[in-house]
Parts: sequence; structure tokens; C-alpha cells
Amino acid sequence: MNAIERILTPENLKFMLLGAKYSLLIAIFALIGGSVLGLLAAVAKMSKIKPARIIANIYVEVIRGTPMMLQILVLYLCGPVITKALFNFVFTPNPVLVGIIAIAINSGAYSSELFRSAIQSVDKGQWEAAQTIGLSYTQTMKEIIIPQAFKRILPPYINEFIVLIKDSSLLANIGAVELLHSAQVIGAKFYNYLVPLLCATVMYLVVTLFISFCARKLERRLAESD
Repeated sequence: MNAIERILTPENLKFMLLGAKYSLLIAIFALIGGSVLGLLAAVAKMSKIKPARIIANIYVEVIRGTPMMLQILVLYLCGPVITKALFNFVFTPNPVLVGIIAIAINSGAYSSELFRSAIQSVDKGQWEAAQTIGLSYTQTMKEIIIPQAFKRILPPYINEFIVLIKDSSLLANIGAVELLHSAQVIGAKFYNYLVPLLCATVMYLVVTLFISFCARKLERRLAESD
């Protein structure tokens, strides 16, 4: 039995597929959280309320100006220290949960610019028409502007999802169960990292290429509907 047959057994492949499943779930939940944060930050940056603009700008600049790995480590390693100092409470952070939160925070900072540009690209006549019929700012954003912005942001946002799938591999550094971590576990078990890492590479490629294909089809459909 050669090295490939010895390492890529059905059990080990199942273990890696489980890691791939967790990578997808981490990316999905991080995308949802990042969407909420990104939309809030975009609206705040365009708000007439100065403190809201300041907070949103600080959030975006700090997160975009520091490495994601550093943000993950700060949440994972410093979170228990902070809670101990403030509340005299010690807890063991869940690596997957910390990873989702950290990636969502990072994604929100970057997606805020996507949301802001999409909102600003909506024709000004839409705003004027909403004001004419007596809609408030909140109603205009909720009923008219944001739905149109989401349609325009959807194709590039799928690319953001692909980025998050790849970024989930950073969580292997804190022991979160995902695809890269599962490959590292198998590599350590057999003292051979080449085969499981190549297998993980193929899995990442299959997933990202499939999503990219779906994104291109969606973009063409949206272009036809316009």
C-alpha cells in the first residue's frame, strides 16, 4: 500500500470532508454577520449624525489596517483575560465561535465600502421620489434604496464569500475544526503533510471554482434583468 492509499482512506477523507463542511459553515455565518455589520457601518458613514460617522470610520480603519490573524488572536487569547479583569469570570473560548466573530468583524469593515458604493450608486431621483410621497429616511432606505443596492452588490458579494472560505483556514492556528486543520491532523498522524495538504488544496479549489461559476451565471442573469 503506497502513501496515498494509506493516508487517503475513506475514514480520513470523511474527516476532511467534515472539515470542509465546517469551513463552509464558518464562512456562511461570518458572511451573515459581516453583512449586518457592513450595512450598519455603511449607513452610519453616510449618516448626518457625527458620532455615528466617527465610530463607523474608526471601526473600518482599525479593522482594515490590521491583519485578520491578529484580530483572531486578540479575540481568542485576550478575550478571557479581559473578562477575568472586568467580571472576575474565566472561560475557555470556543475556537469556531471566536473565528466566526473575528471573520465577521473583518468582513463587515470591508463590505461596508461595497454597501456604501452600492447605496450611493442608486439614482438620486429615487430619493427625491421617496421624499415626494412622504417617506422618512429610514423608510426610504428600507423600502427603496437597500433592495436596489443588494441587487447591485450581490455578484461581488459572492466573491467576498469565496474569500471568507479561504480565510477560514486561518482558524487552524487556534485549533478550530475546519478543512486545513483536518489536513494538519492527518498529516501529523502519518508524518506526511504533502498528501493531506494537496487533498485540501483540491477541495478548496472545487468549492471556490463551483461558487465562482454560480456567481458568473447569477451576474449574467442580473444583467439580463436590467
